[in-house]
Amino acid sequence: MVVKIEQSWNERLAPEFEKSYFSDLVHFVKNEYATKTIYPKGNKIFNAFDKTPFDKVKVVILGQDPYHEPGQAHGLCFSVNDGIMLPPSLQNIYQELREDLGITPAASGNLERWAEQGVLLLNATLTVQAHRAGSHQQKGWEEFTDAVVHKIAEEKEHVVFILWGSYAQKKGAFIDPFKHLILKSAHPSPLSSYRGFFGSKPFSKTNEYLIKTGQAPIQW
Repeated sequence: MVVKIEQSWNERLAPEFEKSYFSDLVHFVKNEYATKTIYPKGNKIFNAFDKTPFDKVKVVILGQDPYHEPGQAHGLCFSVNDGIMLPPSLQNIYQELREDLGITPAASGNLERWAEQGVLLLNATLTVQAHRAGSHQQKGWEEFTDAVVHKIAEEKEHVVFILWGSYAQKKGAFIDPFKHLILKSAHPSPLSSYRGFFGSKPFSKTNEYLIKTGQAPIQW
């Protein structure tokens, strides 16, 4: 099966594209786009991979679902298009960034600048029906993105995995903590941000580890 995804990822994920679950997933997703309003736009489904080639990955942030309201989702977890009001979770991420590193975050919620520095902003599910959170869960995307995380964890060293909330922590449960840095905290959503997200300092901890392992820090 031909999938339009960045070449270095295509080389590593090609076996997934030949599996029956992925064929079923493609059939489901194509039908959804043909009959309903689905986010993100079709050419942005694999945007996280296009912006962060495999060889450049040094940080992974795991999200769950794309945003499901108009104009928000563009294939990067927690990120929104330029000119879109910051969603509550991203507001809290920016607040923690300000407290952690003492820098004023960009006005835009577009996190492509992170992705281009090696931060893979990966949702577990890569598509969603408009106004229906979780509507494309358990259709095959989770199996695919599990394979992505496995590839990174197995083939690379000294990657920082930022796991916010129980969902992300379960998805990253197999990652070797002796080979990579795993940062866990509560999710940045308003429902849980005060239960351990605020004050967790993920940005400074990430940069300290990257520098310690001979890598360039992220300009957050």
